[in-house]
Amino acid sequence: MNLNLYFFFTKIIILLEVYLQMQLDRVDRKILNELYNDSRLSMRELAKRVNLSAPSTAERVRKLESEGVIQKYTIDIDYKKAGLVLDCILEITLKNGDTTRMQQFIQSYPSASFCYRVTGSLCYIVKISVPSLVELEEFINDVSSYATTVSHIVLSEISLTPDIEHIFPED
Repeated sequence: MNLNLYFFFTKIIILLEVYLQMQLDRVDRKILNELYNDSRLSMRELAKRVNLSAPSTAERVRKLESEGVIQKYTIDIDYKKAGLVLDCILEITLKNGDTTRMQQFIQSYPSASFCYRVTGSLCYIVKISVPSLVELEEFINDVSSYATTVSHIVLSEISLTPDIEHIFPED
């Protein structure tokens, strides 16, 4: 299973769910695309890029925020440069179905960058970034009493940037 494609399509599915809840027009899609690529844009710069006035752009952004389409503004961290040189994707299958315990554990685990509850033969897919195999082993040991794991060490990452403007069907 190509995990990069899995995560890419998972993001697209989430975006499509949002689309089904709120009809996005061409300008909304342009705004989302610009903010996806650089969430630090000023309203003035964003307005220029989407060919609207700053007040109109700000109003649209507020609407996208209030509708929950824009949930947060974030940064992209290079974990390797920050000292967490080992990225690992873990397939986690619960032994007893204790999802609450797993969710509490993963939410409190500082090196987890995402956790998806999934369908199929496993329960969760988790990405952790750690400084060495010692910490990876500690993570596995911590969950081994209630879950089994399959670990995949990430060799490299293919950068994907969805073109939000063209993901959604036209109005």
